[in-house]
Amino acid sequence: MENFREGLEPVSPYGHYFNSSELCVSIIGVFEYEIPLNLVHAMSWLENVFLPIHPRLSSIMVTNEEGEKKWKMVEVKLEDHVNVPIIPTGLSPTAYDEHLDDCISNIGMEKFPQNKPMWEVHIFNHPTSNAAATLIIKVHHALGDGYSVMSALLSCVQRADNPSLPLTLPSRRSTEAQSGNKSAWARVPQLFSLVFNTASDFGWSLLKSTLVEDDITPIRSGDEGAGFLPLTLSSMTFSLDRMKHIKTKLGVTVNDIIVGIIFYGTRLCMQEISHKSSNSDSTALVLLNTRKVRNYKSIKEMVGDSEAPWGNRIAFLHVPIPKLNDSKSSNPLEYVLEAQTIIKKRRTSLGVYLTDRLLDIVKKLKGPEAAARYVHGTLRNSSMTISNMIGPMEQVTMANHPLKGFYFMTPGLAQNLTITIVSYMGDLRVTAGIEKGLLDPLKFKSCVENAFQMMLKAADEVPTHKKF
Repeated sequence: MENFREGLEPVSPYGHYFNSSELCVSIIGVFEYEIPLNLVHAMSWLENVFLPIHPRLSSIMVTNEEGEKKWKMVEVKLEDHVNVPIIPTGLSPTAYDEHLDDCISNIGMEKFPQNKPMWEVHIFNHPTSNAAATLIIKVHHALGDGYSVMSALLSCVQRADNPSLPLTLPSRRSTEAQSGNKSAWARVPQLFSLVFNTASDFGWSLLKSTLVEDDITPIRSGDEGAGFLPLTLSSMTFSLDRMKHIKTKLGVTVNDIIVGIIFYGTRLCMQEISHKSSNSDSTALVLLNTRKVRNYKSIKEMVGDSEAPWGNRIAFLHVPIPKLNDSKSSNPLEYVLEAQTIIKKRRTSLGVYLTDRLLDIVKKLKGPEAAARYVHGTLRNSSMTISNMIGPMEQVTMANHPLKGFYFMTPGLAQNLTITIVSYMGDLRVTAGIEKGLLDPLKFKSCVENAFQMMLKAADEVPTHKKF
């Protein structure tokens, strides 16, 4: 922590890119409470638990004499970061739903001032269809990525049933290849495959970030203002147990399944609006955590030379959205299997590493703004972004109030459609951030939920012993 005290902590590369003239990306967490929020308890929690989590919540971004951006600690006035919107009382939950949606949309569009720490809290103490009260926390993405934010969240909540017990997270299935006992000759095909996949992935990523744009479709307008326009949120919940039913039948991961469902539902929605768009060239950017470890660490374990450092350690995987043809319409599980094949190939190549090195070279030769333009092109030329986080299995309390549910959104990504996924209490919460006026959020939600039901039905017809 010494660098923070001296104001010498450098800003990470993606911290530069996300807080530039090209991009202004934030993370908004929406926390739904079972009971109304006690404002005194909430303010005490913010001051004594939330604010001390990490020094970046008390830091601003400054530029030194060499032109390098650093984090500098400053005094925080809590009242400057907390807002309680003034909304009429006595309205129906449906009316408050609309007010909350407008509130989140407005919060997402507003840029942070650079003269104070880049986070804020909004207390929406009105009953909606989903909660008795809602707490909205917005942090600039330059402070940290989803992994950092979730690690911070887990450090300041407790189990509702017994605060003394540790939180548990959904189990992960290892996808690493067991190749330790293979001979050198047996590894030769793997080496050739690695080289080919790396060249292919890096070349395609370079083209997609600079020259090749996705088609204009119902989910991509191609407008320059994408990412800075009002969003409307559409949220849906899926059972993890039902996901695991499909997982058992196909031998894939839950991540493969939910990405396949999103792809299939998106294509169904596109087809309803424009039949020709069902075969358009559309690409999703799947966010990848590039840390050496995937499990969450405590905040203390993320400081210094850590395998899981705080900050932005992410990469974008270009994943083509499978086109909707007759075979996929008759067997929607093909979307899951195709998503699994593509993502596994992308993850096991060195394309992400080479892209990261390319950004470093651009940053050193032309400056961080030029590298930010490259990242902006990566986002703008694709059709959607998908990011996923794992949350606790048990119900938790935050500020001594039980959480009914929560979700997050990342406004400012230079796209018309952003998908986020988070697990909590045995459910997956999928939220779509859709540019207002682009497409009907209820239609999109219905198509994704229909895709899930169709995949469940198709999985029921697969013999358990069948191998894919």
